[in-house]
Amino acid sequence: MPDSPSVLEDLWLRGVAANTGAPAGVLLRLLDPDVCEAWRILCEQRSLPQEVMDAAVAHPDAKVRRSFARNPHVPASQRARLVDDPHSFVRARVASGPHPRPRQPQPLPDEALVFLLTAEDGGESGLLTAGEITQELVSSYQIPASFRLRMLGHEHPALRIFASHPWSWLTPEQRTALLTDPHPDVRASAGRSARTEDPAAMEAELPEHACHHRWMILTNYALSDAVVEACLADPECRWSLAGNPYTPRHAFARLARDEDPKVRERVAGRADLDPALWAELAEDPDERVRTRARVQPLPRTTAQCEAVDHEMGQGPYDCWCPILEPYEEPDLDWYRACAVSEEVVLRRAAARCATLPADLVLRLARDPDEEVRHRLASWHPLAPAAIVLAAFVARPAQRPHLLTQSRLPRTGLAHLLGHEDPEVRALAAADPTGRAPVALLTDPDAHVRRAAAANPLFSADTLETLLRDPATAEGAAANPGLPAVRLHALLDSARLPR
Repeated sequence: MPDSPSVLEDLWLRGVAANTGAPAGVLLRLLDPDVCEAWRILCEQRSLPQEVMDAAVAHPDAKVRRSFARNPHVPASQRARLVDDPHSFVRARVASGPHPRPRQPQPLPDEALVFLLTAEDGGESGLLTAGEITQELVSSYQIPASFRLRMLGHEHPALRIFASHPWSWLTPEQRTALLTDPHPDVRASAGRSARTEDPAAMEAELPEHACHHRWMILTNYALSDAVVEACLADPECRWSLAGNPYTPRHAFARLARDEDPKVRERVAGRADLDPALWAELAEDPDERVRTRARVQPLPRTTAQCEAVDHEMGQGPYDCWCPILEPYEEPDLDWYRACAVSEEVVLRRAAARCATLPADLVLRLARDPDEEVRHRLASWHPLAPAAIVLAAFVARPAQRPHLLTQSRLPRTGLAHLLGHEDPEVRALAAADPTGRAPVALLTDPDAHVRRAAAANPLFSADTLETLLRDPATAEGAAANPGLPAVRLHALLDSARLPR
């Protein structure tokens, strides 16, 4: 028994909203507020023609604008058009970034960032404040490191204050300029940042009991001799001390012989080790400590050490850390050397370098270590299609990111039609080459059925049959092979106004 017409109509609306072949005239009809689920799919879950983006930005319903403001498939410059929206929830959606959050977020344009970071409260009472929206923005990964540096000389004092963090990355000249800034708020903010390098100030500020602020000070900021000695006597503090960039050199030897191998490993990863201590750690009884020392002979930079630390702490490649513009990273020559190293940890680090030249990319694509290949697939724009597909199949956590990459193969996937993983079958079901995936129309997984029904290899007669079956109606309505006149007819059947 077929379902009632209203069920099919709802499925058609959802399918048309996802149809990549639907022209703008069809999609614009779906912005009707009465078809909430359809416009949510349309505004949040796909790329859009310019005409539809213009209509979403200008839509009178704030819920439509809020949906568009979080769309990860449209350019950041289009989402930024809502940065001065009259509704604070819309502005907050722009500030908080796309959802789900992309692995490689696009930064907002400078003018949008400036607007949000300098906005003041006003207009809507009882809704989000400008400060709350700013907090969303700062944690959204939409602010590139280079933006902060560009704001050091901005005329607005709030932006100069913003640019003063993190203090440790600024040059002495930049710090002096902030400490002597003509605006008192900028000078005060810079003075607070400069306290992080004042051991006496940090000793006075150090909380007595364990908390986030205490560990942040012990790990990152200058410490007095008294605090260092207290940390050396406390097993819970020595790991933090071992990585603190301000830890005095006389403490290294004691930390390097700590009973906890995690403390010794952290010392072994410092850039400022002396050769004798490095040699001692390279012979440590713990394998990870020996490896951490051995893979990076001296001299080495802090940025190089951080790159290796990331790999030492990484197991199977399910890392979801965002791919961001770094404040500082090793130079390309170091990555080149890592790519040809016998140390697998260094080759894994090299695989994360998106600017590695093509000859080394091909070398790493043939690397015997699977994790090297998977990292390369996720990070490098020249990664061969074969290893990108292999990473998609083997690493489910990487699939949302890989699906956004043009280098993921969408054709030649017939060998995966029977794969045990439904996400892999769904990718294969959408392959527009070869034969239509008839067998997958009855797949037990709904996502696979939708992908199969949306395959453009099906004939018009078959699509009509699929449109009448609730198990395949949504996928069939999303089929790009449907002409515009048929898509309009589906919307007419669902009583959607033209």
